[in-house]
Amino acid sequence: MATFARRITETFAKGAPLPPSGQTITYDADLKGFGLRVTAAGARAFILNYRAGGTERRLTIGRYPEWSAAAARKRAETLKRRIDVGEDPMARRHEDRAALSMRELAALYEERHLPSKSPASQRDDKSILRTIILPRLGSAKAASVRYADVEDLHRTLSQLTPYRANRVLALLSKMFSLALKWEIVTTNPAKGVRRNPEEARQRYLTAYELQRLLRQLVEHSNRTAADAVLLLLTGARRMEVLSATWAQFDLVEGVWTKPSASTKQRRLHRVPLSSPALEMLRERRADAPSSTVVFPGRDCETSITDIKRFWASVCQDAQIDGVRLHDLRHTFASTLVSDGANLPLIGSLLGHTQAQTTMRYAHLFDEPQRAAVERLGSSMMGVPGHQSN
Repeated sequence: MATFARRITETFAKGAPLPPSGQTITYDADLKGFGLRVTAAGARAFILNYRAGGTERRLTIGRYPEWSAAAARKRAETLKRRIDVGEDPMARRHEDRAALSMRELAALYEERHLPSKSPASQRDDKSILRTIILPRLGSAKAASVRYADVEDLHRTLSQLTPYRANRVLALLSKMFSLALKWEIVTTNPAKGVRRNPEEARQRYLTAYELQRLLRQLVEHSNRTAADAVLLLLTGARRMEVLSATWAQFDLVEGVWTKPSASTKQRRLHRVPLSSPALEMLRERRADAPSSTVVFPGRDCETSITDIKRFWASVCQDAQIDGVRLHDLRHTFASTLVSDGANLPLIGSLLGHTQAQTTMRYAHLFDEPQRAAVERLGSSMMGVPGHQSN
């Protein structure tokens, strides 16, 4: 039921009688559309009725007494000026409510984009979302996140884990880049945030370290994990090895064809296998002819997912410090260099799609190049007629 008062004042708002049921709205006689809604339960709120695009709308300004009559009137006057120039405040509120939160954007990211990444990358992204991004930004609307919000998060994380802070920044940048394509946001607030400097770490096993490691692996009782590490010495990535299935191997020709779904570059990668690697695989195949995975877990049906503890134990027994599993890949590359392989060949065996990626191993050619120029120098010194100054 609607009635009209001469003017909605603080006294009127406080003393307006309660309806026996439902609600009543009393409109102000001076400011069109401005009113006070009172329910039978005693709730009081200031409202504004207006028309937009031929549609009657009712907007709640605020509850009484949180809002005074004077403040509510001033707000109603401001809204009416906006309405007069064509704005629709209710539509704006509906848009704000409909806008995706960061939590909803994360869910969309996991649904649409995450399946295209490797299993390891999927686990890492989910961990970052669950433990860092969502606790900090989950309730915020994606479109309301600003450069300063992302920069502040990155700076805070950088104080303890600078490399992890960069991974968080990269994930946020990718999420907002996709949100731009999906027309959820209009800008990428992570763009331009300066990443922490990272030094590319390259640790290579020495010949003596490699001998000690191989001795431990060959004699170890955990054959599944030990053989997985041995296959890593072919230059393969950790998840390529752990997720390997027998369908990928031609044990007659001695070739490993890695499917695009398991490679970082998302391309099919075909590489030859060394005789020791091939012998190890043939023995494993003979021991488990019905298995579909090369390195099965406890259930014998799915692959093992982690060998970090095993690796730490083996390194301790072999007296090797500061070596990650990924460093076996670097060791593979350094060994190829010492055997005379060139960068394009190394890049091909490692599955690099960009020559620049393989250039990280260029410095390993210092000694072979020095030996080459020394041989050339010695040869030139022996040329008839050559004189040294």
